[in-house]
Amino acid sequence: MKHMGVKVAQRFVAVDDHERALTFYRDVLGLEVRQDHTFEGLRWIALGTSGQPDADIVLQSLVVYPETSPADQHALAELLVKGLLPGLVFRTEDCDATFEHLRAGGATVVQEPTDQPWGVRDCAFRDPAGNTLRFSQIRRRRKDTGDGGGSGDPHFPNHRPLQDGTDDRSQEPDQALRR
Repeated sequence: MKHMGVKVAQRFVAVDDHERALTFYRDVLGLEVRQDHTFEGLRWIALGTSGQPDADIVLQSLVVYPETSPADQHALAELLVKGLLPGLVFRTEDCDATFEHLRAGGATVVQEPTDQPWGVRDCAFRDPAGNTLRFSQIRRRRKDTGDGGGSGDPHFPNHRPLQDGTDDRSQEPDQALRR
């Protein structure tokens, strides 16, 4: 397949209160505000890190389509509060320090720092709207044990080629482990 030169530019995160979300993402997480727009009653705020100038996290209204039924709006709100909408995974150099900083900033703890079998140390929180945010630190690469248990790749410790001979590493680590 020809390389198309595409990159992820934006990741949308549904929020129910832009001001509370902005305070959290800007003041607690330390992201910089790049854009803040309101149009036809909807608001979206683009934030990012200085190390990734072309990748934005966009805080958007939970319901962005006028044709969304009241029942669907209610269902979305319920999923958001429960933390069941897709979340975000951030990379950090120090999971434990990040955990302490976010906990001290009032973030809701979902998981304390834990060494995961796929080669990361991570922790998880919820933002003020209920979105799950994971903070992942790559641990040192492990050597292959030779017991068929994995390649030593920290993202895919149990990686094996697919039956058709192809090599699919496109899945997120937890999704690959759930197969």
